[in-house]
Amino acid sequence: MFPRLTTTAALLLAGLTVPAFAEPDPKDWEAVLQEARGQTVYWNAWGGDPRTNDYIAWAGEQVQAQFGVTLEHVKLSDTATAVSTVISEKAAGQTEGGSIDLIWINGANFAAMKENDLLFGPWAEDIPNWALLDPQENPALIEDFTVPVEGLEAPWSMARLVFYYDSARVAEPPKTMLEFLDWTQANPGRFTYPQPPDFLGTTFLKQALLELAVRRDPLYAPVEDRVYDEVTKPLWEYIEALTPDLWRQGQAYPQNGPAQRQLMADSEIDIAISFSPGEASAAIANFELPDTVRSMVLEGGTIGNASFLAIPFNANAKAGAMVVANYLMSVEAQLHKQDAEVMGTPTVLAMHKLTPEDAARFADLDLGIATLSPADLGPALPEPHPSWMERIASDWEARFGVAQ
Repeated sequence: MFPRLTTTAALLLAGLTVPAFAEPDPKDWEAVLQEARGQTVYWNAWGGDPRTNDYIAWAGEQVQAQFGVTLEHVKLSDTATAVSTVISEKAAGQTEGGSIDLIWINGANFAAMKENDLLFGPWAEDIPNWALLDPQENPALIEDFTVPVEGLEAPWSMARLVFYYDSARVAEPPKTMLEFLDWTQANPGRFTYPQPPDFLGTTFLKQALLELAVRRDPLYAPVEDRVYDEVTKPLWEYIEALTPDLWRQGQAYPQNGPAQRQLMADSEIDIAISFSPGEASAAIANFELPDTVRSMVLEGGTIGNASFLAIPFNANAKAGAMVVANYLMSVEAQLHKQDAEVMGTPTVLAMHKLTPEDAARFADLDLGIATLSPADLGPALPEPHPSWMERIASDWEARFGVAQ
């Protein structure tokens, strides 16, 4: 007896074209849920913060219990690694069964994947929990560093640049970049920022550029050589003046946010940077920082953005990836994430889109002793075009970079 041929093998033997597998359609959510059950989703996400890792592990438990989806956190130190993997798979002709199902992404990495047709979709605006968002109220949900999202990624967390300081040692923290320069010169060695190209370090540079630039409009278009030197000259003059009075005289830098937070815990610095308004409160709750730490923002606003989830074009578990993304946008997941003892990061949800009961649950959240209220955060400044971040990070490394 001959073995029974699969449908695909029979078609090949008959010389017929093999039909492509139908992609899961987010508009048919019941079918997506059925297809997702039993799938394993490999989520490539930054793994540098224990609280974030614990939250992802918690989310994995929830999607397994509720939807039968297994979530594996592939911990990255640099999201560009995942982008390179997808590029390599496409170059090798691997159009199905890719090794990455979901990526935590934004900025330059999203722009590169979108430009090179490396993303599945559009899908994000068709999943059920999109209805809980209001992009008109919060444009950062549909523009990623000025690049239109167009349904190719789903937001799962909001970020806002804040500074936190130990009020036991700093009575009046600086409220502008120029005041930071004065404060650092008066308190040498008590401030630093993560070493670019770390995203917190580059965000500090962008925040300084937004405050110091004579005009901001070029920052919201792709960087051009003809204006770059003129626009960035005040930034480099500022960093030149700031560097000698940084921690270790600018001869070394913390590699990322957690390393910088440890310097605060060890009383080596007095002011640190975060992209999470609730980070200081979460660290206090977990006994990582003293309860005298408080948060602040700069006059005129600080940079804000959204964290997104994207699905590669050749993901093996697209249905499962959409189920995970939809769950992370749920009231349950967003409430847990905003808890000061978990992550303390702001929600992507619009309160007026929720039921009164669910909106009340957010209102009743204890944001923590060191967390600023939404009103106290002040205006959010939109991110410059991602090409500026890449150019500035490269320029900083050439001018001020140090070996670690």
